[in-house]
Amino acid sequence: MAQKSELNKEEKEEDCKKYAASLITPDDFVYLDAGTTTGLMLEYLAGVRAAFVTNAVSHAQTLAKMGIRVYLIGGELKSSTEAVVGSQAMQMIQMYHFTKGFFGTNGITRREGFTTPDTSEAIVKSTAMKQCKDVYILTDKSKFGEVSSVTFGGFTDAQILTEEIPEEYQDSKNILKVK
Repeated sequence: MAQKSELNKEEKEEDCKKYAASLITPDDFVYLDAGTTTGLMLEYLAGVRAAFVTNAVSHAQTLAKMGIRVYLIGGELKSSTEAVVGSQAMQMIQMYHFTKGFFGTNGITRREGFTTPDTSEAIVKSTAMKQCKDVYILTDKSKFGEVSSVTFGGFTDAQILTEEIPEEYQDSKNILKVK
């Protein structure tokens, strides 16, 4: 995970700093997906008065240290990604109704949608997306055209936030170029 966090970090930071974090208002009830990209949002949330729910142990710890109200969902802890997954996690998520949700992805294509390599993480992501009023995928251009093993959402199920839109996706209405 440490190596992965360095990949495209500069671009991911800009996504988070300049746009994603600014979307959160004091009245929001936010789902924050586990992962390196969503983790980069944390440093830009200082002073935010919204409440957060996450399946990432490290995200929850950071938010709590910042004095932000945070709920960590329960379930099985996946040691390689520090994400909470499983049926308990899904049941907890289904109880909530989020105003906004921020997610990472390993791949994006029009046909396969948003994909990840892990089935248990995909199920949690998919469940959380369905509970969000507004869904945002934070990504960099390297994820476009990539396909991982498991789809967790359709291509048009979220607003995609990125700094550079590949040419073959320029006509997509759900992709927002942020700078």
